[in-house]
Amino acid sequence: MAHGLGSTRDMRLDEYAYKFSQAGFSCFLFDYRNNGDSKGEKRYRINVKEQLEDWRSAVYFVKTLDSTDTDNIFLFGTSFSGGHVITLASESSEYRGVIAQCPYTDGAASISAVPFITQIKLFAVFCTGCLTKPFGREIMVRLAGKPGKTALMTDKRYEYYLDMMTRDSVTFKNTTPVFTILEFLKYSPGKNAGKIKIPILYGICETDTVAPAKKSVKYAEKSEKATIKYYPRGHFDVYDGENFQRAMKDYIEFFKSHVKC
Repeated sequence: MAHGLGSTRDMRLDEYAYKFSQAGFSCFLFDYRNNGDSKGEKRYRINVKEQLEDWRSAVYFVKTLDSTDTDNIFLFGTSFSGGHVITLASESSEYRGVIAQCPYTDGAASISAVPFITQIKLFAVFCTGCLTKPFGREIMVRLAGKPGKTALMTDKRYEYYLDMMTRDSVTFKNTTPVFTILEFLKYSPGKNAGKIKIPILYGICETDTVAPAKKSVKYAEKSEKATIKYYPRGHFDVYDGENFQRAMKDYIEFFKSHVKC
């Protein structure tokens, strides 16, 4: 299990793991390199290639544990890592099943969902970053902020969501290098959905404006063994409250239904 864009494992991902463990599953949570408790000198860097490598390394490590049932390995990714598990599932059928919660599926869709004024501001900061990088100066931007502010994800209730997600986190920083924008431009994992041959559950937040639901559903429908579950409200509402409880019930039922005895 790994978290989304710039997020760390202590941002309510541990609550999901606790629920899974109560249902009889062992969970392995990890932070990507340069983030959270993981090492790395390029702090808060978000790089798709590196994060996919971290996923593969985590799976390899789990397989070496004597307590691991290698016939029953499941993946759980949320938001940006929801896109990663789509990619991993398209590459291999070694997993018993995959859950992609409010998954990031399409770069163009996510970028177009950003308010226009924010797009202009991000472009201006990006250009500044291009000028300063040769001199060793890294320009940073916020991961989350209010609409109209210079941030990769914007929501009018962002302060509430940020408090809810980070209240138990000691590692998260609301910042990332401006060149993270390039990762959106080059990465659309939903395009791999049609290659997935194993069971996969897509947890779709119906009013999601960070990872637009309409585009994600189009991709999800291309997966051969897809289960699509819908949850009302937005991208961050599934992490707490009634939507969280409802989603966890669906997720546990999905995993249990695909356990190889």
